Amino acid sequence: MTAVQPTAVRGKVQAWLDDDDDEAPALALRSRPDWPLDDPVLRFDHATARVVECPTPLAAWAALQGRADGERLVLLTELTDGQLGEGLLAYVSRHTVRRVDPWEIVASLFAAAEIDPTLNRSPRWVVDALIERAPAAGWPPAVGTILTRDHALRSLVAEVTGIDRQQIDGAGLLQWTTDATRVLRATRYPPDLLAGLADFLADVGGAETTPIMAAARAGHGADAVPLGLLTGVLWPAPPSGARATAVAAARARLEPRFGGARLTDTQAAALHREATAWIGRAQAGEESDKHEARRMLRRAEQIAAEIDATMLLGASDVLPAGFDQRLREVAVALGLALGGPTGIDRSTASVEAALRSAEQHRGADPGRLETARMAVRLLRWLGTPDDVAPVTLHDALSRQVRVDGWVDRARLDVFAGDRDPHVAETYHLLHRAVDERRQRHDHLFAQLLADTTGGDVEPGAMLRVEDVLDRVVRPVLAAGQRVLLLVLDGMSVAAATELADSITRGGSWFELTPDGGPRVGVLAALPTVTEVSRCSLFSGHIAVGQQPAERKAFDQRFPTGVLLHKGSLRASAGAALDPEVALAVESTDTPIVAAVINTIDDALHNSQPGTTVWDTDTVHAVRDLLALATDRIVVVVSDHGHVVDRGPDGRALSGASDGNRWRSADRPVRDGELLVRGRRVALGGGQVVLPWREEIRYGHRRAGYHGGASAAEAVIPLLVFSPGDDTVVPGWAGAPVANPNWWWAAPASGVRETAPAASDPRPRSGRGAKVSLAQEGLFADPAGTPAPPSRSAPDLVADLLASEVYVQRRGARAPLPDDRVAALLRALVASSGRSRLDTLAAAAGVPAHRITGTVAALRRLLQVEGYPVLTVDPDGQTVVLDTALLAEQFGLERAR
Repeated sequence: MTAVQPTAVRGKVQAWLDDDDDEAPALALRSRPDWPLDDPVLRFDHATARVVECPTPLAAWAALQGRADGERLVLLTELTDGQLGEGLLAYVSRHTVRRVDPWEIVASLFAAAEIDPTLNRSPRWVVDALIERAPAAGWPPAVGTILTRDHALRSLVAEVTGIDRQQIDGAGLLQWTTDATRVLRATRYPPDLLAGLADFLADVGGAETTPIMAAARAGHGADAVPLGLLTGVLWPAPPSGARATAVAAARARLEPRFGGARLTDTQAAALHREATAWIGRAQAGEESDKHEARRMLRRAEQIAAEIDATMLLGASDVLPAGFDQRLREVAVALGLALGGPTGIDRSTASVEAALRSAEQHRGADPGRLETARMAVRLLRWLGTPDDVAPVTLHDALSRQVRVDGWVDRARLDVFAGDRDPHVAETYHLLHRAVDERRQRHDHLFAQLLADTTGGDVEPGAMLRVEDVLDRVVRPVLAAGQRVLLLVLDGMSVAAATELADSITRGGSWFELTPDGGPRVGVLAALPTVTEVSRCSLFSGHIAVGQQPAERKAFDQRFPTGVLLHKGSLRASAGAALDPEVALAVESTDTPIVAAVINTIDDALHNSQPGTTVWDTDTVHAVRDLLALATDRIVVVVSDHGHVVDRGPDGRALSGASDGNRWRSADRPVRDGELLVRGRRVALGGGQVVLPWREEIRYGHRRAGYHGGASAAEAVIPLLVFSPGDDTVVPGWAGAPVANPNWWWAAPASGVRETAPAASDPRPRSGRGAKVSLAQEGLFADPAGTPAPPSRSAPDLVADLLASEVYVQRRGARAPLPDDRVAALLRALVASSGRSRLDTLAAAAGVPAHRITGTVAALRRLLQVEGYPVLTVDPDGQTVVLDTALLAEQFGLERAR
């Protein structure tokens, strides 16, 4: 006969002592009389019991006779009831020697009547642990009468780890590892117990529980999350090459942290998945959770350094070092494209791939990533052929509005740079290449500006700052619409592109352009300083003056209007706008309210305008005024643009005026300058010297400058917005996509998308024919209207429009006119069935704000019986056409 385990004895004694009806002084248990513990006394909450080894009846009698008053005894004996005799059994509980079945004890501890056979067949450590580790408050009662293996072992895991029984899975176990105290306490349990629980957890918790428990048992449980982040880098191993060797070496150095265990690809992937999910939850939680997430990320990178795996972290979608490495890969690809043997490499595939990889990083720094996007956009621009040189100043002005202003927006980000010296070096090279091309454009612009100004050439279709109120604002008022005129001092075309994006993003405001064509710009007065251009704007002719002169000129032209300068917009504490301002904007008796907003110009003197995103979040006055002007047409202009300080690359030249970017003509013209004379030159006696190179300045150093002849200073953006209706102003219609074709990447298929240039010049369905401002000569483009997109796969589209299924689906009242359907489909087929929404809008002549609804209508039209002929990718921006399914659903012969 074997000796019973102390845990079983203790469990049996506990049940005996808990029975208030059993007052017997002794409990006889069948066992080899061999107590393995030094202390024979078993102590419980309210009682004690002394264990006595009884090989003979005499030993049992001696124990009973020698017990102290009230003492309870536990007699361990191999004797039968008959061998002990009735006299001795009279003092024994239930008058018999009781068998010790540990599973009976376990059943009683869980208030169960039976034990599940699968639990009963468990290794010995299970029953011992369930008896020995029973909590003071008792095990949770079994559900029903049978104690199942799952219930028992979940309860045991919960007791050992402190994890809630309902959260014993991979996520719960990983969360447990973040509490180092609990992990340390659990690892002090016997190895066979921990090994057994690990096996159980592997059954119920998923593949990730094996490496988690392996790390915990090896003393690295608190690093389970960081280790999980690294498994995504090191598993699965590359098939061959230098990286495969480096990964294998890093794995070998990492394995001791898992107790020497070799993780399978499945286990590593599961652990990485849970660790990444944990980081995501923490980063979305309270500040303390975010701090813990940052600590885990730092720890993972520290471990990577310890195992010499830092250079492999580019494979991580989470670790900050991974984003750093991916950004360097973008820079490397940019550098290779810039340094091609024949100049700029027009194939940007490797750069685009590197950028997509950086964009997929979950821990990407938004600001640095946006700068990388801008860098790639500039590379695309450099890879496009330079346009035919503008012949007129109007041509050059239009190029600044439609192309070069977007270049300026992107290069400001690149100029601000990146903190990584490797990335910064590439950005410097890129910026220099962009500057070389932009300087050629600026030089030509300045020459055309000087020639046109000196020759006093009639403006024709070109808008000048002194023409804006008469040629833009008055026609809107004449159409019965009230106007909010916002004059943003110092706003360049680049800044205007950002502001327009933010105004239209919410869907409440629609941008309007002349006849729905491209945006137009305005020529500033010279020199491009506030006292000249803004006073000329309000006066309607070239004039010079400060606020009093501006107010006098405005009042004379609009007696019932209101002009608000910076001081008028200020409000007392608690109010965003002065109440008088709100009354003026909301008043139906005030046809025009003009507000001068100095946010950008103030930045030229103080902060860094090159690093600021000029949107409704940074120009608060625009945001607040728009909220009040929900029944007005909003016209946004500036008085001039600006250039930013070039830091150590700037050139300070002597000048005879206080202007930062203009001087009198009392000295010879130097490199980067030109002489401008004419009636539109309001200072210097009608002739001044203006720099066209952006890096030149004359006055004190500031964050930004204006006054010169660069296109960024001399071209004023013009933006017009309508609150929800793009048909209320005659001659104006919903604007097409404004950004140039290189602003967005090519489709994933690698086929270049159709350039979002100008909208379809044909009249829009439902609006009727309207007289174009271009036809009136106000905004005519001397270069002519761009041709509509080419007809790719004409047979397929023509066959579709003629098919019986299509005719039935479109019905008598088609949701879209056939020509619009054809334009959309041709654009999609031409780009291999994939196109961005904005590119599709431009190709099909759809106003930017209508493209989402137009695609939805086309989708309903083409989805016969619900088949997904037309879909939109999860990014919400990419439209996908399945041409094969299109042909099948509409009974066409083939998809071309």
